[in-house]
Amino acid sequence: MKKIKNLLTIAFLVLFSFSLTAQVGNIKNVGKNITSTKTEDKKTEETNQSSNQASSADNQSSGNSQVLYVSINNGNNRNDGSKDAPFKNIDKAINVAQAGAEIRIAGGVYFGTMNVGFIESNKPVKLFGSFDENFSKQNIVEHPTLIQPDNASAKTSRKALLKFTKDVAGTVIDHIVFDSGERNAYSSNDGVVNGVEGGRLLLPTEKPATMNSTVGEPLLQFVSATTGGDVTVQNCVFLNGASFALQAGHRSGKFTVKNNVFVANKMAAVEIYGTCASTGGPNTMANCGEVEIAYNTILFTWSRLKDFLDMGYGVRIMTKCSYNIHNNIIGASILAAVDHTRFNNNDWIKIDNNVFFVNKDKDLHYSPASNTRLRLDAKDLDDLEVASVSGNKNEIPKGLKVNKAYLEGYLGARYSEQVDYDPNSPANQWREAMGLNKQGTISSSATMFANKYPWRDALELFGNVAGVGAQKP
Repeated sequence: MKKIKNLLTIAFLVLFSFSLTAQVGNIKNVGKNITSTKTEDKKTEETNQSSNQASSADNQSSGNSQVLYVSINNGNNRNDGSKDAPFKNIDKAINVAQAGAEIRIAGGVYFGTMNVGFIESNKPVKLFGSFDENFSKQNIVEHPTLIQPDNASAKTSRKALLKFTKDVAGTVIDHIVFDSGERNAYSSNDGVVNGVEGGRLLLPTEKPATMNSTVGEPLLQFVSATTGGDVTVQNCVFLNGASFALQAGHRSGKFTVKNNVFVANKMAAVEIYGTCASTGGPNTMANCGEVEIAYNTILFTWSRLKDFLDMGYGVRIMTKCSYNIHNNIIGASILAAVDHTRFNNNDWIKIDNNVFFVNKDKDLHYSPASNTRLRLDAKDLDDLEVASVSGNKNEIPKGLKVNKAYLEGYLGARYSEQVDYDPNSPANQWREAMGLNKQGTISSSATMFANKYPWRDALELFGNVAGVGAQKP
C-alpha cells in the first residue's frame, strides 16, 4: 500500500501587528543610534545626581532604629550585623531583624545561605542594596547587589528569588538586581541566536540532559496571604524571570513600583492583584488599595510557552486595585504593553504619558465585556472611558541602549511546528482495526524564546531617555 505522508509546517512570525513599515526599519538602529544626551537631558541628569548624593536608605529611613549590614565578601553570619562586623547573607540579616528594620547590603552575588537559592521574609524589612564595602556609597552600576542563584540550587529548592509570606507594611526594596539567568536551563541547540549566550529557555517540564530544570517561579513575590500596608520597589533590575518578574497580592495601602528595569521576563513584568474581601454584596468589587507603576523601562516580555500565543505583557491590570500607570517605557512585548482584560473598574485606572513601541499585538488589550477583547494602539487610548488617559505615545525611544544581538534575534523570532501523520501506516491500520485512534508525531521549535539577557547590559538601561522610563538612581 502506498504510504501517504503529510508534512504540515505552521510558522508564527513575531512581527508586529501595528503599522510596522517605519518602526521595524527604525528599531534595528536603536542600538546603533545611541545619541549623546541633549543639553536639557544633561541638566536633568545633573539634577538627579545632585539630589541622589544621599543613599536611598538615608532618604527613606524608618522609625525603627535597627540597621543591619550585610557583605558577601567581608561578612560572617556569626558577626553581630553591625557596620564593622556585617553578616554574610541577606537571609541571616532578615532572620535577626525586627519588623521594619533597615538592611544595607554591599555589592556582590547572593545565593542564600549555603546556596539555598532563595530568600524569604515573614516580616516587613527595608532592603537597600548596592553599597560599597564601607557602606558609604550606594550605586547599582558600580557595585551591584545581585540575588542570582546558580543552577545547582534548583536541585533542592524551587522558589521565588525573594518572597514575602506574611506582614509587609513599610517594606522597601531598593538597588537590587534580581536575575534568574544562571538558575534557568537553556537549550543548547534550539532557539540559538548569534551573539546571545545559550539557546531558548527550557520550561520546567523540559528535562535538560546535564542541568537541573528551570524553576518556574517569580523573581519577587508577595503571596496573597500577606497583610496590608505600603510597599515600595524602586531602583531595581529584574531579568530572565522564568515566570513573572514581580507578582504580588495587595491587601491595602499603596504599592509603588518606580524607576525599575525589567528585561526578558516571562508572562508579565508586573502583576499586582487585590486580595481584600468584597463586602458590598453580589456584583460589587472592593478597592483594596493603590498601585503606582511609574518611570520603569520594560522590554522583551515573553509568552507563557514558546508558541507566542498566551501572555507576554508589560503590565497586567488585575482586579480590586486602582492603577496609576505613567511615564513608563514598555516595548517588545510578545502580546501587549498593558493588559486590561480582567474587568477591573475603569474609574480606578489611569494610563498617562507612557511610551509604547513594537508590542506584537498592539499596545493595550482591553475587554469591555465578556468574550470581547479589543486591541488598541497608543493613538486610540484617548477613547478609553477610564479615569485618566493622556500623553501616551507609540514611538521608538532614541538612545535606548538595548543589546543589539538580542534585539536582532527578537525581531526575527518565529515558531514552527512539523506534523508527521500517515493514516495508512501499518501501525495506524492496526489501531483502526482495534478501535484505537490513529497517531502521528509532532515536533516544534522556536528561533528565540526567553533567551538569557546579559545582566550587565540591563544596567545600561537606566537614564536612557529623560522624563520617561527608568532614570539614573
